[in-house]
Amino acid sequence: MADRADKARWTSPLRRRRGPGWAEQSPTWSAARPALIADTLKRASARPSGNWFVVGASRDVRSGSPYGRTVGGAEVVLWRSESGGLQAGPGICPHLGAPLRDSRVVCGTLVCHWHGLALDGSAFAGWQPYPVHDDGVLVWVRLDAVGGEEPAERPVVPARPAPGTGVDAVFTAVGRCEPQDVVANRLDPWHGSWFHPYSFVDLTVAREPRGEEGGDADDAFVVDVSFRVAGRLVVPVRAEFTAPEPRTVVMRITDGEGATSVVETHATPLTAAAARQPRTAVIEAVVAASDRRGFALARAAAPVLRPLMRRTAGRLWRDDLAYAERRWALRSTGRFPG
Repeated sequence: MADRADKARWTSPLRRRRGPGWAEQSPTWSAARPALIADTLKRASARPSGNWFVVGASRDVRSGSPYGRTVGGAEVVLWRSESGGLQAGPGICPHLGAPLRDSRVVCGTLVCHWHGLALDGSAFAGWQPYPVHDDGVLVWVRLDAVGGEEPAERPVVPARPAPGTGVDAVFTAVGRCEPQDVVANRLDPWHGSWFHPYSFVDLTVAREPRGEEGGDADDAFVVDVSFRVAGRLVVPVRAEFTAPEPRTVVMRITDGEGATSVVETHATPLTAAAARQPRTAVIEAVVAASDRRGFALARAAAPVLRPLMRRTAGRLWRDDLAYAERRWALRSTGRFPG
């Protein structure tokens, strides 16, 4: 009887919604005030990061092989010790400058492929390790020379669904822009259903950031939006956008299907601050959760779902990187209208 009652109470997360045609939508340009977006970006840029930068997905740093990335013009190499702990340091061998990202990991020790110099993660011959943090979804490295702020013991990791309750996927893309251009894109929710009609329907901003008047806790965009699944089938939710530090924007579903799910957008500079042709990595972590009983099947199918989740993020970022790159191109030539 209980099973029958559960089935009777079950409701589909999907809704049928025609929505207005693309050209029939209400224009959002007057609400997307450049000064409001700029002020919100300025407040985000003033928050401390502790010099921590996201470098990639936790699962991408595997035992037995190094993982390399350039952050702010500095070569960085990461690897796992025998126990699985994360190690990191400069990606240039202190002997003759070999790229350590191309080396090998033997029994948890990084061994340079040019002459066999071995690094176990401790200081050696001028090579100094970097502080690292593995939050289970992403890996972070602290680069004080790049960040230039007061160092912090830990990065600002957004609150996520409880470990083991969600399905996570990490998407990475690179654009010709600076981190602020990526963050500004995410702090402009009004472009959603205009620029991404294949993903969003009926997007409205229910509340704008209140700025200094409301404090950091209220410095958020609250958005009502329907995620398009297929055709007229959508999933309506309420979501909140916040910027907890200069290079991160978090979208959290606060009401509707998948409440507590988050999309973290991290903008990591690849080039030095003075670079004439800046490049920024967008590292986006999606952590989906649901209190529906059937969601356990989604967790079991996570290896199959992750490529689909990355493909969805990739379609959005194909357009959003064009947005960010266009913003940088206008800023760099003094033509930015804001």
